[in-house]
Amino acid sequence: MSDQGGDRRANFLATLLRRGAPVLAATPDDLADEPAGPAPRLHRLRRLNGPVGRVEREGPLLHAARYVALVPLAYRTLAVPAAFVAFAAPADGGWQVLLPVLLVAVCSVGLNVFGVVRLLSWAPRLSARLLGLDVLFTIVATLLVAAIAPAAAFDAALAVPGKHLLGGIALFTLVLGVPRGAALALMVVPLHLASVWLNAGRFDPVGTLGGLGRVAGVLLTATGALILLGMSTRLALAHGLRTGRRAERAVQHRRLHDTVLQTLEAMALHDDPEQLRRMARAQAAELRTELESAEGGPGRPLGEKLGALAAEVARDGLRAQLVIAELDDETLSEVRQLALRDAVREALRNTRKHARTDNVLVRVEQHEGGIVTTVRDHGAGFSQESRTAGFGISESIKARLAEVGGSARIDSAPGAGTRVTLWVPF
Repeated sequence: MSDQGGDRRANFLATLLRRGAPVLAATPDDLADEPAGPAPRLHRLRRLNGPVGRVEREGPLLHAARYVALVPLAYRTLAVPAAFVAFAAPADGGWQVLLPVLLVAVCSVGLNVFGVVRLLSWAPRLSARLLGLDVLFTIVATLLVAAIAPAAAFDAALAVPGKHLLGGIALFTLVLGVPRGAALALMVVPLHLASVWLNAGRFDPVGTLGGLGRVAGVLLTATGALILLGMSTRLALAHGLRTGRRAERAVQHRRLHDTVLQTLEAMALHDDPEQLRRMARAQAAELRTELESAEGGPGRPLGEKLGALAAEVARDGLRAQLVIAELDDETLSEVRQLALRDAVREALRNTRKHARTDNVLVRVEQHEGGIVTTVRDHGAGFSQESRTAGFGISESIKARLAEVGGSARIDSAPGAGTRVTLWVPF
């Protein structure tokens, strides 16, 4: 099963039929977001059948596409022994006939098992040599069985390598494309003619053509399976890409809300040039840290992150008392540390803007298989029934923690202050 690059000018379905399963790994990066209203099904199919896109030469998607070969291999592993049992049941011809046919069945099963093991272990693809060996075995096994089988059991004996051949047609169609599968199907004609001549010393073109219906059925079935698998994979990838785009937009909106927008609002409240410069420098340092973290740069421990956050809000007049229990920073990934830090930042900003207090307590400890952070103030509080959650609570706190498997709970009442409880798992 070879790796072939995608032809960006050809449509997906035509390329899939021509090249087979490797095209399933083509990323539909050309697909735009779905329109807001319902789109006709034919229109959606045309969008899915757009340019092929880029086919990765390695990666999990290509490996998964190659596993389609397991289906015909599994079919032959079961069908060939069943055909041998059907042939051997009458026991016509004795062991002189049974042993060669049994050898063909054993070799067929061995080839299929080797292919399955190869796909599932060290080399998840079927090489050109292995596929060529498979075709050679099919030809030799068919001619051998035809030469030694008695005339009365000819059809039953020939069914043993015949099942291997039918599975080979499906295998070639799925992993190499319809043209190669059709070429192997056409090989049935001369192969059957040669088999009848070896067995009976005559040509039987009528009987040969009569057996082509089953071959055509296998070819059409494999082609239909390839089309369904291809369009289903394309649809799933397109859905994943659209979901990823929406998630990325949500992250960008949240980042703008929590950093640039908040800084601009704070700067609008100050007219001291020195204070404005300090806020601008702090925001630039924050963005630089975010970029370095996104690029895999070294991250600071959670305690240092929260300490820097306390210093940041102190510049805006909010004194945050930070109480941190002994933590093992290695138990919490960098992604979860950043999500927790940013959720705490939003909770502190809400305190500064709405609680009418300049003191807040931040307590961090390990609990219930994760890190629990409590942000507690004794400010004005609010009624949770009459106040709907804004962007900061729903997106900057709850949604951010949910993305990393965590949760958030806000408890507040008028005159009783607010408690924000954040939890992220190890």
